[in-house]
Amino acid sequence: MIIHYNTYSEEWDDPFLKPENLNEFGGSKSKYHVALTATDAPYSQWQCRIMYYWYKKAKNMPGSDMGKFTRILHSGKSDSLMEEIPSFVVDPLPEGLDRGYVVLNRPWAFVQWLEKAIIDEEYILMAEPDHIFVNPLPNLARGQYPAGFPFFYIKPSDHETIIRKYYPKEKGSLMDIGPIGNSPVIIRKPVLEKIAPTWMNISLMMKDDPASDKAFGWVLEMYAYAVASALHNVHHILREDFMLQPPWDVEIGMKFILHYTYGCDYNLKGELTYGKIGEWRFDKRSYLSGPPPRNLSLPPPGVPESVVRLVQMVNEATANIPDWDAL
Repeated sequence: MIIHYNTYSEEWDDPFLKPENLNEFGGSKSKYHVALTATDAPYSQWQCRIMYYWYKKAKNMPGSDMGKFTRILHSGKSDSLMEEIPSFVVDPLPEGLDRGYVVLNRPWAFVQWLEKAIIDEEYILMAEPDHIFVNPLPNLARGQYPAGFPFFYIKPSDHETIIRKYYPKEKGSLMDIGPIGNSPVIIRKPVLEKIAPTWMNISLMMKDDPASDKAFGWVLEMYAYAVASALHNVHHILREDFMLQPPWDVEIGMKFILHYTYGCDYNLKGELTYGKIGEWRFDKRSYLSGPPPRNLSLPPPGVPESVVRLVQMVNEATANIPDWDAL
């Protein structure tokens, strides 16, 4: 499903963005560069290794428009994965500026990378370590229009007083601000170069404002990206098929990225026990200090396809990545 966020009706601002036209033409055929931000912590490293394994498998499949890959390492120094994963080291924010919110380093990392790196591709996919490619991903962007994913919890209209601190009424309607974050997004490099400094500055301003920080919490930099895009009049095509998020999305179908940010807890009957530790579980936060072991147990019968596939793909990656337990 494709939605243009400026309207949820049949009245489309631009006929080129109508779903039937986008389905017909698909997207740009230009290659995109896969980029994700990361730290040198073991928790980040093992996710990056799995992500890179599946990138390599998906890159040359029919239907893929993937180009090169970069792990943007914002720890300020090299780590043990430099030879395994193409990486670019950038500086973290000055000490204490992120106030324990490590994600605040993401926009600053992209600003540095865009300024200093040689990027051959015209487009960039902003991804995350906990993304797995479950189907070959084409370039979903169309020209100047980036492609993004609609997050149900990004609701600018629910926070009008706060949003207007950064997007005043004279700039336009709150409907101009999409329900997006920066990832996953496929975007032309010059467009991202324009947005990124604003995204960084708004993220810092929001974090420095107690009301904004309280309202937005762990999705603060997502709101900052959405606002920065609107300030630069950049409108994203919203693709619900861009990503699935187990356990809430139960089928994979033709979706492209599996995002395992939520814990998956089930009893032995295959029933979801979200919010309560299950008799069977997979939660990436169980492995904060080191990688998960190889050959994780598969979920019990009745658990949705998306969760089964997640564990299968983690197991395949860990079985084939050399020195998996070396971190």
